[in-house]
Amino acid sequence: MATLHDSQTVESIPAAKGPKPVTRESIRQRLINEKLVVIIRVTDPADIPPIIACMHDAGVGAVEITSNTPGYQNAITQARAHYPNMLVGAGTITDIALVDEATKAGAQFLVTPNTSADVVRHAHSLQVPVVMGALTPTDVVNATQAKADIVKLFPAGAMGTGYLKDLAKGPFLNTIFFPVGGINEHNFEQWMQSGAAGIGIGGALASPVKSEEEANALTAKVRAIVVTLKNYPLGEAQ
Repeated sequence: MATLHDSQTVESIPAAKGPKPVTRESIRQRLINEKLVVIIRVTDPADIPPIIACMHDAGVGAVEITSNTPGYQNAITQARAHYPNMLVGAGTITDIALVDEATKAGAQFLVTPNTSADVVRHAHSLQVPVVMGALTPTDVVNATQAKADIVKLFPAGAMGTGYLKDLAKGPFLNTIFFPVGGINEHNFEQWMQSGAAGIGIGGALASPVKSEEEANALTAKVRAIVVTLKNYPLGEAQ
């Protein structure tokens, strides 16, 4: 028997552990841990890289590029290549065709404005989690029965924090809610205190930056939100 030392044989050396495989559940849990998804919807695709650079520098761990942003597929592919430690998802995924478009580009999670069991089933067949839009209690039930990974309360701003509290601290205690719509750096804590496990913020954070001064200001604003969110407990994964 070959030996390395008198008391240690080759067979006794533990096998090296490789990186854990990336699964739908691990991405879902990462989103819950991050508590923030920054939504990028712009008209000029050239605005996307500077925005993502600011998000990365601010410590954001998940960004969503919407399917109605010109060049969104290329933007996802490029972001995945440049920021391998950041989750890059696709938003405004309303049907199966868009699921295929987004996942082929490399989207690691999908976000919908609507409630669609077909989208969930197809995405899950590809091992991609879905943050599914829902507004009414019926929508929430339909989303959870469809096995949506996270429920996106949308449009949350039109309903207010009291509406979320009635849902999240009432009949849907075990539902992971990420409200989206009307949330910004001034009111995000009110949403977290009302039962949100995380939040999605778009235009208030993902506006185009045209100068170094604007980039520094945006990075500082977003970093303050990221730091504050760390003070909130993690949502319980269901």
